[in-house]
Amino acid sequence: MLFEEAHLAFINGHLDSRPEGERRGRLERGHRHAEILFLRNVWWPLRGQLDGLHPEYEVLDWRGRSYFADFAWLPGYVKLLIEIKGYTTHVRDMDRLKYCNELNRETFLYAMGYHVISFAYDDVEQRPEVCMTLLRMVLGRYQPAETPVSRLQLMEQEVIRLAIQLARPIRPQDVKEHFTVDYRTAVRTLRSLSDKGWLLPLPTSNRERISRYELGRGVLEYFN
Repeated sequence: MLFEEAHLAFINGHLDSRPEGERRGRLERGHRHAEILFLRNVWWPLRGQLDGLHPEYEVLDWRGRSYFADFAWLPGYVKLLIEIKGYTTHVRDMDRLKYCNELNRETFLYAMGYHVISFAYDDVEQRPEVCMTLLRMVLGRYQPAETPVSRLQLMEQEVIRLAIQLARPIRPQDVKEHFTVDYRTAVRTLRSLSDKGWLLPLPTSNRERISRYELGRGVLEYFN
């Protein structure tokens, strides 16, 4: 099925479930260019379907007022809210009160069990691969992969997360202690990530033995 067909069925299905009232009106008014672009450029290439997504999803903020998130992903016990934020609306034209309200709302939603993630419109439009990588990492923590994943792939993903958390060059000893593996396995994993460009080797003073690795530029760009 093509994206356009799937998207039309997706929206019509949600409109049918909202026969009247503000929830239907918000979906008709709020699901526009930025939201559709996110589905086309990021979600659809990554997932290949729109199941589990709810557009213009209504939740209450800490004041008891209705707030409509761009999307909610609700595959069971997970409550993930996704926002696509444009620079003009969410930065340039935002006053201090709106800024405070937005932060308070996100903190309140977290307390209520929701996880809120935001993507910049510019990234969705111009750098969707960045959004896909980040979204894949987020969804991967909540849902097992739909295709078989080797133990090596899982190990490498967790080593990248460890390297980000350390905020310094990562060593084989760090991997050995964190994952309770032997030193040879730790070295082999770091070398594999280096070969793929995710980590960059930092030679010691004698320039022969590699004992530390830093995050590659591409990884840093995803998290800056």
